[in-house]
Amino acid sequence: MLGHHYTHTFLETAVASVNAGCNLELSYGTRNNVFMHLPQALAMGNITLQMLRDRVRPLFYTRMRLGEFDPPDLNPYSALDLSVVQSPEHRNLSLEAAVKSFVLLKNTRGTLPLRARDLPGQRLAVVGPFADNPRVLFGDYAPVPEPRYIYTPRRGLETLGANVSFAAGCGEPRCQRYSRAQVVGAAGAADVVVVCLGTGVDVETEAKDRSDLSLPGHQLELLQDAVQ
Repeated sequence: MLGHHYTHTFLETAVASVNAGCNLELSYGTRNNVFMHLPQALAMGNITLQMLRDRVRPLFYTRMRLGEFDPPDLNPYSALDLSVVQSPEHRNLSLEAAVKSFVLLKNTRGTLPLRARDLPGQRLAVVGPFADNPRVLFGDYAPVPEPRYIYTPRRGLETLGANVSFAAGCGEPRCQRYSRAQVVGAAGAADVVVVCLGTGVDVETEAKDRSDLSLPGHQLELLQDAVQ
């Protein structure tokens, strides 16, 4: 609200937020917490005690339902660790969600799906800055699992028995430095080329916008070279 000049001080922001029904803050940290100004707003009469109680009630109701005030031995969630969160069952569910989230925009000549039984003996090239870089595969606010559970496109295809070659072309999504020879060499010797392009949090994320919808840097050139 301050950034958009709707308010000018944290006190004004706290009052406007509470009056609008907001009861939870993603703060700037403990030193710059907007809602820490609520006692001052209450003392000045900008908000009422009943209004504060109305805002707090659903927060504590939710926390109670989540078991935050229960003894740890009565809360089954307190015993969860990575062995549960990253169990085979959960990883399989993540895989199912990933498979079902794909959007196929065009399938000329029935190229897809690539069938695992047909891949042995085939030469695959995986190219692009997203082909084998685990760091750029996660979005904003995403938790990063253990590296052994991260399957890049290159790693995933290598498990299918195909002869896979790899060329990033550029080391990061901004793709400012591009090696055309790498991509042309890998793509030119392949029966199937998988091109992995995009933006990632290096290019766009919260508080970091793009000025246009074009592929960053030399990524379009990379794609054209792979198709050529």
